Amino acid sequence: MSGHSKWAQIKHKKAVTDAKKGQLFSKMVREITIAAKEGGPNPESNPRLRAAQDRARALGLPKDNMERAILRASGAGADMALQEFLYEAAAPGGVMILIEGITDNKNRTLAEIKKILSERDVKLVPQNSLLWNFKKVWTGDGKDYLPNTSIDIPASEREKLTLLLDKLSEQDDVQEVYTNTANSF
Repeated sequence: MSGHSKWAQIKHKKAVTDAKKGQLFSKMVREITIAAKEGGPNPESNPRLRAAQDRARALGLPKDNMERAILRASGAGADMALQEFLYEAAAPGGVMILIEGITDNKNRTLAEIKKILSERDVKLVPQNSLLWNFKKVWTGDGKDYLPNTSIDIPASEREKLTLLLDKLSEQDDVQEVYTNTANSF
């Protein structure tokens, strides 16, 4: 016997899957809370809430979690105030990055995002410095930012940018990350 059990391997894989699912659930709960706070708790009259709930259902978020998020938005049991944010960052090679999210602590989130960016030689820029190059559009599943002009990234830089975008997306409070790149990541 080699000393390795099949359960140990399964348990490790399950822990990784559960952690990713939990992170997605947290993001969806925040999105539902903000949508209900801004447009009201009725999904029939609030398309943003309806879209958020549809995405949450597709991910398997329990109905109770969605209902608690809507209650929190109405002020019931409001132990934390959620706020939306949009940060802009400039990466080498003319890459423009928009980082959109929801947080209960803007200072903590900003510090975490700055750390991720600085480790990869990317800098935050003042608000509205890069937003001019993006147009906010409604897609079937929410509001997206599309670049007015795009740039091609050399193959040698794509992996670095992909790692940065992945790291930003893994941050709990980040909902979406947009770039002005023509390449899909």
